[in-house]
Amino acid sequence: MQRCGWVSQDPLYIAYHDEEWGVPLTDTRQLFEMLCLEGQMAGLSWLTVLKKRENYRRAFHQFDPQAVALMGEEDVERLMQDSGIIRHRGKIAAIIANARALLAMEAMGEAFNTFVWRFVDNEPQIHRYASYREAPTFSPISDALSKALKKRGFKFVGTTTCYSFMQACGLISDHSTSCFCHPDNLK
Repeated sequence: MQRCGWVSQDPLYIAYHDEEWGVPLTDTRQLFEMLCLEGQMAGLSWLTVLKKRENYRRAFHQFDPQAVALMGEEDVERLMQDSGIIRHRGKIAAIIANARALLAMEAMGEAFNTFVWRFVDNEPQIHRYASYREAPTFSPISDALSKALKKRGFKFVGTTTCYSFMQACGLISDHSTSCFCHPDNLK
């Protein structure tokens, strides 16, 4: 089986690629989790974040937006001591801010999952790159998503983070054409 060239031999990374990356997510909690985790990756590798994902789930109430939104400064201070996550005050605070922003959207009648999928007209965008190196790191769609999220109060959601989020959650399929996970190879 041929995989995308960015996948290492790490079993966790292989499982993530084979079972999760690029699979369309529509569940709000899962989308929220991935947006927050992609923000944690800023300046780091995805494998670093992936290895800490279970610790993040524990620390942030399984990414339940309502529970996370209730977290305060004491929680930030406590989590700054938690070696199981990335101890960056801004990134920790961003998860809490993002939960509050998501809940504010939903209180105004704007469902987060519907909002996110609107950027791709509710249809996964399938790209056909021979190598992962051909795929962009941002696009006009990720620019628009980033701006819209920032306008609503989300943090650590730059255009590169948004593009990576869209790849991870299946809004964009950037599996290389030779990868067994590319949609053309699943037919």
